[in-house]
Amino acid sequence: MQRNNKKPALITGSTSGIGLSIAHSLARSGHPIMLHGLVDRAEGERLQREFSETYAIDSGFSNADIASESGCQELAADTREALGNPGVLVNNAGIQHTAASHEFPSDAWQKIISVNLSAAFYLAREVLPDMRAAGWGRVVNISSVHGLVASAEKAAYCAAKHGLIGLTKVMALENADCGVTANAVCPGWVETPLIQPQIEAIAREEGIDLDRARAQLVGAKQPMPRTTRPEAIGELVVYLCGEFAETITGASLPVDGGWTAQ
Repeated sequence: MQRNNKKPALITGSTSGIGLSIAHSLARSGHPIMLHGLVDRAEGERLQREFSETYAIDSGFSNADIASESGCQELAADTREALGNPGVLVNNAGIQHTAASHEFPSDAWQKIISVNLSAAFYLAREVLPDMRAAGWGRVVNISSVHGLVASAEKAAYCAAKHGLIGLTKVMALENADCGVTANAVCPGWVETPLIQPQIEAIAREEGIDLDRARAQLVGAKQPMPRTTRPEAIGELVVYLCGEFAETITGASLPVDGGWTAQ
């Protein structure tokens, strides 16, 4: 069904939220899409069919658990079986837990580092040899504003996201001579269902409407008190995978309403 020469794209954590928006944007631009997420197989295959029918592209789905090296190997194998070697890898999957450093549970620390950082390394190690051999490839790591600055009670998340930026720079240097780029995108507040409970809690506590509560939540960190649409992240990834971004590599691109400009 592939309608052009766009390379297959593997996006981790792409059955919801930012990852799903990235998948839609890449599919709309013609990339065959490998969807991934911890949903049941029936839901994953339904979403896969939706992508194939809507965008007239080849697609695949895997629910491999990338918290382990073997799970990452499974996802890479599933991708090759469904679509061939991926030319685009978007490391988007991430999890969160908040607690003070001196009270942070060790199991939460290990899981966050595994999913948010180690999985990006293992998957890149799986796909980079084929990208290098082909003379073209794009690795896009979805870091965070917390890869550039810190917030209290987010020790593991900040450590992983800072590490992801360091990993991005290393991969950019190592592959600069063979048509493969590596970049990080660093979102601030993004309008996803995950932030809705925080907005609703502020509205209740302050007795204000949801729009004012959203502005209060976002404005506490960002000079621009507006959330970013998930589609904006998706379109930035499309640009990084396009012809005019061929010399952008090793970059950490904030999409944060001025958060890190302070």
